[in-house]
Amino acid sequence: MYLGLDLGTSGLKGLLVSHDGTPVGEASAHYGVQQPHAGWSEQDPKVWVDALSQVLKNLRIDHAAEFAALRGLSFSGQMHGAVCLDDTGTPLRPCILWNDTRSAQQAAELDRMQGQRDISGNITFPGFTAPKLRWMQDNEPDLFAMVHKVLLPKDYLSFHLTGRYVTDMSDAAGTSWLDVGARRWSKALLAAGNMRLDQMPDLVEGCDVIGTPLPQICAEYGLSPTVQVVAGGADNAVAACGTGTVSQGQGFVSLGTSGVLLAARDSYAPDAATAVHTFCHAIPDRWYQMGVILSATDSMNWLARTLNSTPEQLAELVVRDISGPSHITFLPYLSGERTPHNDADIGGAFIGLRAHSTPADMTQAVMEGVGYALRDCLNALRKTGADLEQLLAIGGGTKSAFWLNSIATILNLDLVLPDKGGFGGALGAARLAMLADGADIKSALARPKIQETIKPTDALISAYDTGYQRFAKLYPSIKEL
Repeated sequence: MYLGLDLGTSGLKGLLVSHDGTPVGEASAHYGVQQPHAGWSEQDPKVWVDALSQVLKNLRIDHAAEFAALRGLSFSGQMHGAVCLDDTGTPLRPCILWNDTRSAQQAAELDRMQGQRDISGNITFPGFTAPKLRWMQDNEPDLFAMVHKVLLPKDYLSFHLTGRYVTDMSDAAGTSWLDVGARRWSKALLAAGNMRLDQMPDLVEGCDVIGTPLPQICAEYGLSPTVQVVAGGADNAVAACGTGTVSQGQGFVSLGTSGVLLAARDSYAPDAATAVHTFCHAIPDRWYQMGVILSATDSMNWLARTLNSTPEQLAELVVRDISGPSHITFLPYLSGERTPHNDADIGGAFIGLRAHSTPADMTQAVMEGVGYALRDCLNALRKTGADLEQLLAIGGGTKSAFWLNSIATILNLDLVLPDKGGFGGALGAARLAMLADGADIKSALARPKIQETIKPTDALISAYDTGYQRFAKLYPSIKEL
């Protein structure tokens, strides 16, 4: 048995998988995000440890035989978070998360430095790790001076289990400290951010073994002392492993808190000017590129809170079949935007609200706005040479048939739903644990069985293209205002 642990922004999911890749048990635990100031987004790493304890306890109780047969576990983790530890391994402050925009000024300063984009392969976005440490230097100098190690969120859990400071290539690629083409820490990038090589964790591939659990961890969680703790990777890279998206021409769209349109690449082909991310994959000698929007299902969460409803209730207001674009256009820039604008300051907007506009109209507009933003990502990816003919669809937003139909038509691409699409990250992490235990890449990372194919509605492609052109014209106007 193998265990995949998916450390997300709102919770931790654990998935037990048998040796043939079949899911046999799951558990989850939830936690919140602290936003003490506008643009801030933080979590206390302790909530992740508490969630891990709960997930492991529930799996051990509900699936005792399978848990006892565990040979390896691995991680999928939210990217970019800065977990700053002192020399005792204690967090110095709450983790600054991926969707925190406080370090926009520091990110811009780093991005302007000579060689920054050439070495890292990316724009230095405010959500990345390096500008967060520069912000600490500027605003929390006493804490900055005490930083012994900087870990990514999932790596704090592996440190908790094994006592080792380790990260993998895919997560390290989102720090702006990694030479992404060479797959090693860059002394030049570290120096630009006033950081040192000794403050970085050891670098491994996502399918490499970190070690085995500490004795006290085995006693607390009921783990065998021979269980292999495997490095794992960044959430999107590991989701790509879970969906078998590892070779050129393969891609997926993820409707989670953020929205991602990802293409696997067999070689390193960065184009930072497109605001597309070019990162190492979680397996050796592979890379991936993705366009990222910061508010996908988070846009629905916001609308639900505003209307004193729930996302599920709002989704029921729109029918399964689409009939054409809404008279309202929504810009989903509630937390700023990455691809293609690289703009931490831009805000969201409804354009075209009328006296007769209803919650159903606003829900439709939000779903379409996310779809239009994903088309921005698709256009940017195509500029890098990515060629996609269909996309696997994963994430919580795929529960809405209306949303899927809208996105398929807006992108003019088939969307395919895997049988276990809800477990992309957790399944991918379990697959990495299988690779570490000797499984073959081709079989362990096979594409999943397809549950359903969502095709574009041909008669409405032109109408949604017109809707997208209207959407694309609005960003410059809103920015000017």
